[in-house]
Amino acid sequence: MQTALVAGGAGFIGSHLCESLLKDGFKVICVDNLITSSKDNIQEFIDNPNFKFIEHDVTKPLEIDDEIDFIFHLASPASPNKKSPRSYINFPIETLLANSFGTYELLLLAKKKGSKFLFTSTSEVYGDPQVSPQTEAYFGNVNPNGIRSVYDESKRFGEAATMAFVRKFNLDARIIRIFNTYGPKMQSDDGRVVSDFIMQALHGKPITIFGDGKQTRSFCYVDDMVLGVKAAMFKENTKGQVINLGNPDERTILEMANLIKKTTDSSSEITFEECPEDDPKRRKPDISKAKEVLAWEPKVPIEEGIKKTVEYFKRV
Repeated sequence: MQTALVAGGAGFIGSHLCESLLKDGFKVICVDNLITSSKDNIQEFIDNPNFKFIEHDVTKPLEIDDEIDFIFHLASPASPNKKSPRSYINFPIETLLANSFGTYELLLLAKKKGSKFLFTSTSEVYGDPQVSPQTEAYFGNVNPNGIRSVYDESKRFGEAATMAFVRKFNLDARIIRIFNTYGPKMQSDDGRVVSDFIMQALHGKPITIFGDGKQTRSFCYVDDMVLGVKAAMFKENTKGQVINLGNPDERTILEMANLIKKTTDSSSEITFEECPEDDPKRRKPDISKAKEVLAWEPKVPIEEGIKKTVEYFKRV
């Protein structure tokens, strides 16, 4: 039985990945310090004999006796909404360290154990892009010292560190750039647009859009994303590759607000507030490389995914 270590495994995408790997017959070691995630996300398989949870900060060395075949590094705060207690704006140092020291420590562990390694980067490395859709060859337009830089620039550093280990030590590592992802197990207070809009709609509160609502995002359902993450790790010829994972179905934020309002049958009004600093105006992945190298593309339509996500939030 092969073993996969998932750093950030109690987070939104990480917990879905742990569950999927367990179903695939892996032994799974979940490592998380729980500062922005929740143990509730992994409670359903906490007693599985093939699952082990280690509460640990990845910025510190991880002493582990198990053989590790694969390391997935998803450990980082990810929400840019400063009103959320889970936002990277409110954990700026922790975010910087998770993607720098944390990446370095996990790369050292991969080198020591002979593990294949995957670093989850982000579409935020493209900043406020001047080209659309964004291809992996685009270097981005990032403010290196703005309020979002603790996330954007630390992810860029994590990419550089990963490639340094590939080039210097011939480590079998790859980088994925994740675009907006949504689905069950999102935290209701994580400040992300889908969870915020759904919670506001379900409770009859104003659906709050930051800016004029014309800015676009591309939303990928979490089940599709997990399949892409696994393909990037397990497919042949992905060593040293940088691959976008996301849904090229580009929607304005106002469109999303109206879709969620309709899906929840909510009477909430849609309101507008000032746009945050360095908020990207467009976000759309070019997934040509993912299609070619991974034979992957999203399958779940946004309407179906939002319906499933709304049903989840009604239950929690």
